[in-house]
Amino acid sequence: MFLGDTILRLFLLCEFCIGVIGNTVLFVLYMYTFLTQPDLKKPIDFIFMHLTVVNMLTIVFTLMPDIMSSFGVSHFLDDVGCKAVLYIFRVTRGLSICTTSLMSTFQAITVCPGNSKWAWLKSKLSNWIFPSFAFFWITNMLIYIYIIEMVIAKSNVTLIGHGYSDAYCQSRHFGNHNFRPLVSVTLIQDLLFVVLMMWTSLYMVHVLYRHHRRAQHVHSSSLSSQSSPENKATYSILLLVSCFVFFYCSNNIMTLVTFYTPEKIHRLQVISGILSSCYPTICPFLLMKNTKIISKFISSWSVIRITFSKNEFNG
Repeated sequence: MFLGDTILRLFLLCEFCIGVIGNTVLFVLYMYTFLTQPDLKKPIDFIFMHLTVVNMLTIVFTLMPDIMSSFGVSHFLDDVGCKAVLYIFRVTRGLSICTTSLMSTFQAITVCPGNSKWAWLKSKLSNWIFPSFAFFWITNMLIYIYIIEMVIAKSNVTLIGHGYSDAYCQSRHFGNHNFRPLVSVTLIQDLLFVVLMMWTSLYMVHVLYRHHRRAQHVHSSSLSSQSSPENKATYSILLLVSCFVFFYCSNNIMTLVTFYTPEKIHRLQVISGILSSCYPTICPFLLMKNTKIISKFISSWSVIRITFSKNEFNG
């Protein structure tokens, strides 16, 4: 039992540190590239940056209570803390779903052929990014506002029945309240964006398959090299969407199990938090690998060093 608790504690700490550091580094790299090489800036990079910030907030507000409880810290959150932490977690988790869906839709429109019925949207994409962010923030903040009334600090009484419960917080009307309307609203919103995500991903797979067949038929190296950056970005986004859907489904199943299990098991609640943080933790490293942001940073830093050395030599 002690070994299992130690392993779980170390896993929580590792996931927290890796996720926060990875998202922070990626955000700083994007900001540095934008400031030093604005010509390399692409509209979809703003979506990546927004997703990075949202993922970092999700990791912090998901794992911090679990880490504190795993180290035996009692009374870490009071009523206000429970309301704030759970509300921010749900909002940022919803924003992660919305932003990933926007990213997938953006790339699907970007790679669509010129004769597609969606091609007219390409010129309007960059103008819709920031209004979409504002819409996502307002919508999720309104949808999850019920949490402020629903959640309170956990009492010392043993809880048995349906409802939300973790190390520090619980539902206000635990076991005596119908949560189906609240669960339904959350699942419907999530399902809409997940379906959109999957539909655009399947469309991108179809476009890539057609391009691959056309490239083989033409046997033109220039054709394949011309679209390779877009193809690499598309593969990256498809991988992100696949990871998201897998961890989203796994986390939802675990959340429903812990919610409707009469006798609450703390380890299941911790595992649910770990699953909800897996995608935000993996996401920045997939983006670093496939968007070549690190190579851009290294090249720009090399240019600055060479320029600085020349100035010193001439001076």
